[in-house]
Amino acid sequence: MGFGDLKSPTGLKVLNDFLVDKSYIEGYVPSQADVAVFDALSSPPSAELFHALRWYNHIKSYQKEKASLPGVKKPLGKYGPADVADSTVESKDEDDDDDIDLFGSDDEEESAAAKKLKEERVAQYEAKKSKKPALIAKSSILLDVKPWDDETDMAKLEACVRTIQMDGLLWGSSKLVPVGYGIKKLQIQCVVEDDKVGVDQLEELITAFEDLVQSMDVAAFNKI
Repeated sequence: MGFGDLKSPTGLKVLNDFLVDKSYIEGYVPSQADVAVFDALSSPPSAELFHALRWYNHIKSYQKEKASLPGVKKPLGKYGPADVADSTVESKDEDDDDDIDLFGSDDEEESAAAKKLKEERVAQYEAKKSKKPALIAKSSILLDVKPWDDETDMAKLEACVRTIQMDGLLWGSSKLVPVGYGIKKLQIQCVVEDDKVGVDQLEELITAFEDLVQSMDVAAFNKI
């Protein structure tokens, strides 16, 4: 079965003769059979082939809904006169030629260059970041250390507090502040690295001098 070569005058003549007493390639309504034959034509049939031209113009009116036409699209050799073989060479869409680019398009080259540039910049940033010293979180703390009474040796109390040495702890200035009834508290500044020293640690260590220290409070706490 077939129409010969539908891209040749001979093939179109076979199609025209086939449609002399038919409105469609198969059946009585437009179907995928009409779509298959229509798509195989490279141009409309000439005016002399009026049966084929009439059919061509009619099927052309269904182009927007051709995908929804009934039936299953089959090879051209499944349609047409039984005594004619199909010899139509399927043409390649121009769009397909655009898809084949042996040398690569300018856009692809630009895209590859942009991608490479981005990768280089990311690598440079990561290298720079790895060399940069990590930021150490620190806090400035003002502590109030209260004695038991006015007879407590405050110089000794301060000396005991300063004996507390830890990685990430730096003692600063200090002063004695009156609290009443002749009693003075020790107010002492320190800077700590947050990951290494905590307020709870300091309180535990300072109040361990229980003969001198009644309590410890945080008077001020600021992130550096």
